[in-house]
Amino acid sequence: MEASNGTGSGSGDEGSSDTRKGKRQYHRHSTEQVQQLESFFKEHPHPDENQRLQLSRELGLDSKQIKFWFQNKRSQKKAQNERTDNNTLRAENERIRCENMAMREALKNIICPSCRDPLLHNNNDNDKQNGLLKLKNENMRLRQQASHAYQHERTMSFVTNAGKPAANSNGMDSFTSTTLDGDRNWENPTSDFCMSGMQETDRAMILEAASAAMDELIELLRVEDPLWISSANDGRSTLHRDSYDKHFPKPNHFKSAAARIESSKESGEVAMPATTLLEAFLDPVKWKDMFPSIVTKARTIQVLDTGVSFNGCLHLMYEKTHILSPLVAPREFFFIRHCRQMNTNTWAVVDVSYDVFRDSSPSRCWKLPSGCIIKDKGNGKTEVAWVEHVQVDDKSLTHRLYRDLVCGCHAYGAKRWIVTLQRMCERAMLALGPTTGPTHQLEGVIESAEGRRNVMKLSQRMVRNFCEVLNMSDRLDFPHLSELYNSGVRVSLRKSDGLGQPPGLIVSAATSLWLPFRLAHLFKFFTDEDKRAQWDILSSGNPVNSIARISTGENSGNCVSIIQPFVPKENMLMLQESSIDSLGGSIIYAPVELTAVSSVVDGEDIMTIPILPSGYVISGDGRRGVEGSKRSCGSLLTVAFQMLVCSDSVSKQLNMESVATLHSLISSTVQKIKQALHCPDLD
Repeated sequence: MEASNGTGSGSGDEGSSDTRKGKRQYHRHSTEQVQQLESFFKEHPHPDENQRLQLSRELGLDSKQIKFWFQNKRSQKKAQNERTDNNTLRAENERIRCENMAMREALKNIICPSCRDPLLHNNNDNDKQNGLLKLKNENMRLRQQASHAYQHERTMSFVTNAGKPAANSNGMDSFTSTTLDGDRNWENPTSDFCMSGMQETDRAMILEAASAAMDELIELLRVEDPLWISSANDGRSTLHRDSYDKHFPKPNHFKSAAARIESSKESGEVAMPATTLLEAFLDPVKWKDMFPSIVTKARTIQVLDTGVSFNGCLHLMYEKTHILSPLVAPREFFFIRHCRQMNTNTWAVVDVSYDVFRDSSPSRCWKLPSGCIIKDKGNGKTEVAWVEHVQVDDKSLTHRLYRDLVCGCHAYGAKRWIVTLQRMCERAMLALGPTTGPTHQLEGVIESAEGRRNVMKLSQRMVRNFCEVLNMSDRLDFPHLSELYNSGVRVSLRKSDGLGQPPGLIVSAATSLWLPFRLAHLFKFFTDEDKRAQWDILSSGNPVNSIARISTGENSGNCVSIIQPFVPKENMLMLQESSIDSLGGSIIYAPVELTAVSSVVDGEDIMTIPILPSGYVISGDGRRGVEGSKRSCGSLLTVAFQMLVCSDSVSKQLNMESVATLHSLISSTVQKIKQALHCPDLD
């Protein structure tokens, strides 16, 4: 147990004496101390060193006593949960046994309803054996159904609670994975989760599905005509349905008439070696960081085969994807990811949905064989050809503002994956480049490689937090009277979920609207420092000054900036990352204290810096301008703000005043943007 290791790994008597002393003192805790520890345990079952020291001071206990108490409490809690699970399974087993006995008795007296003659005679051994065989088969089916339900519950619990640490019997934090920016992410085990009891038949089915999907993907990327047709308008490639169904016949996953197929193909060159890409594709944490504007959650449920040099890798995974607007429903997939090396410098990676829960988990999307072929060019760059092929039934859940973008394969299509991959590889390559900007009080520090690296890490965490917040699954809606150009405001309340965010109740608000401007025009407007006072509430109408800038792309707008608002007697800066590609752009920023920025560039842990980002997301509207149409081609803008309501305990009563404040703030910001762009009457 962790308690036995808490004093170090040495073999001296001093550590053992301290351990025994801590255990003896544990029994002398007063009732009041135990009550306070119990209360704190409910909110923080895994206190860090600072929290343990604070409890030690408040309760008058030694820090080791606090540590031992929480270790024992977690062990007790785990044992209690295991007993509960065992009791549940025993009860289910007893229920099935009783049903089996009841059916046996009923089988003895069963009578044909038409002739009133017993169907099974006592002297007919064959009938008895057939009846018993049917009962055994039914019993086995019920057991499998109960097992799948239990697996479903554990899997969804794991996915829901992902990101929260768990303790094993040794008191050690388990299932960790370290990202490129040093954040700790909690992953699942590869051998003892819900699929640990996987039967050989299941493994055989997964292997067969993965192999067939790989063959199909390679064929889709090898053959042009007659499988693919190109659009005369924009050159996009989509599958020819009749030809595809003839080559790869398979049943539709959805029976709904509203379900549709989305298919697309795209290729491009990225500034990263193939092996580095493969490593990111097979690591769910790096996969999520590689596509922060698309992937909000990624988990490996089980590694079925590690392969050799990526060849033969077979993972069972979970993924949640979205585009950056609360008006579009997220998509969730349980899928197989398989990698095959085709030659010395070429690999194929395929994804295909797999029904983990045997049809017991409703889904609105199903991934048909999709993925990419990556070819290393030997100069630090890789050629990537991508296919995205899914069946979805989510049109009714998508706001009308975004239906053209989503249903036209622009939102989740292969081009978005390729463009995002290119942008993030470019960012990674240029992150360690020189910092430019005027003379400022941080000169000589942020210009260092270490300073740049830490600022980039903090900015990466800020962007990831912003993207995750925009999901807004639990929200209050304040709809707009007309949905043609404006969605209205959506507000979500949540309790701060720990390290890296200010403690208390956080209110998030977001709105999306259509504007008659191109993507590049809007991005230039938001990144122009001289125009910032026209839309930024935090600047209070005053100019701002960029005191440091790190380039993250060839486009001058792709950068991480440290901005100093012109607000007298305020020791506050803003960290901002702006990014644009051919499909969209974003401007994400957060206030950060000057002392915090200084500590970051000095190499301190970025996770200790509380950050609450707001920002703007721009994308095309998925429409082609039509002469004389009521709404010509334009862009979709999402505005999202976050605000800390209180820093102490959260009241059970909803703070509607804070909701109203943020609603008013975001509404007035939108109006200021329209006025600055000379379209104030656009509703």
